[in-house]
Amino acid sequence: MQVHDDRFYKRVLSQGSLGLGEAYMDGWWDCAQIDEFVNRVMRADLYKRARFGWRTVLEVLLAKALNLQARGRAARNAQRHYDIGNGLYQRMLDKRLVYSCAYWKEADNLDQAQEHKLDLVCRKLRLQPGQRVLDIGCGWGSFARYAAERYNVEVVGVTVSREQATLARELCKGLPIEIRLQDYRDVREQFDHVVSIGMAEHVGLRNHRTYMQTAARCLKDDGLFLLHTIGVNFSKTAPDPFIDRYIFPNCLIPSLRQLTGAMEHIFVVEDLHNFGPDYDYTLMAWHHNFNQHWPELQGEYGERFYRMWNYYLLSSAGSFRARNNQLWQFVLSKKGIPGGYEAVR
Repeated sequence: MQVHDDRFYKRVLSQGSLGLGEAYMDGWWDCAQIDEFVNRVMRADLYKRARFGWRTVLEVLLAKALNLQARGRAARNAQRHYDIGNGLYQRMLDKRLVYSCAYWKEADNLDQAQEHKLDLVCRKLRLQPGQRVLDIGCGWGSFARYAAERYNVEVVGVTVSREQATLARELCKGLPIEIRLQDYRDVREQFDHVVSIGMAEHVGLRNHRTYMQTAARCLKDDGLFLLHTIGVNFSKTAPDPFIDRYIFPNCLIPSLRQLTGAMEHIFVVEDLHNFGPDYDYTLMAWHHNFNQHWPELQGEYGERFYRMWNYYLLSSAGSFRARNNQLWQFVLSKKGIPGGYEAVR
């Protein structure tokens, strides 16, 4: 770390992760490898020594008192991240626009790793031709397209992002896919299977139970629900202050306790797969793509956004490298599979 402004120290010690990230955005410090810096900070538990500023304390209290992912708020939260321009994501992500952890087992590049992840999901769901699948939080339709093309299934994808829905409909044209601009809580019909990739982080603490109940309501009795989510090692009630303010408003990465508590009397856990270290590789690949294409983006976004986005990608990679964050894939059934479920890897 190279500190350029002595005000940095007081800011970080009084404001924690928010002060650290904002100080970087303001150019008060630099580091040749932010990802490795964050990895070492977390492995040494240094973050536990920082205090929270009054803004962070207020946000924690609001998260406990209010439903920050209620229907109207959920759409506004999504717009602040996903509606900032499809061009950014088309340059940063893989060719299928998968904005979630890739599966790097036996993969040599990001495109391959994301296809392996999508195929892993399809195999875990045991997809069969003609089945109908609900994709909760469908993004730009990456899973829907892959499943329809490779496994001959029909997919209904829901998102609250207008930008995502518009591009997803264009990319899925000609396939048995319906993309809806709809809150997941408003879906009422049943499907052979349900999938949710990278959505549970946006559900919010007060909605975990509703999320599980909605998935169960939409799932046939003999179907499977695949839940793919980032996870943390201990339960929180409010998000990381920097990520909340600048990247994913009102998101909350869940713990195992929070998720399994919400599942009680609703689902049987057939399989739990943790491949969190793969997110480190995924984020570093996104960072490489973002920087490679920055000359095409800088006119629209500017220098402060550039520093913010780099900090987001690299600090997230460091967090996964430190094993502070995990990546879980659950396979869930409503009544338990007779004879058991054979895990797929």
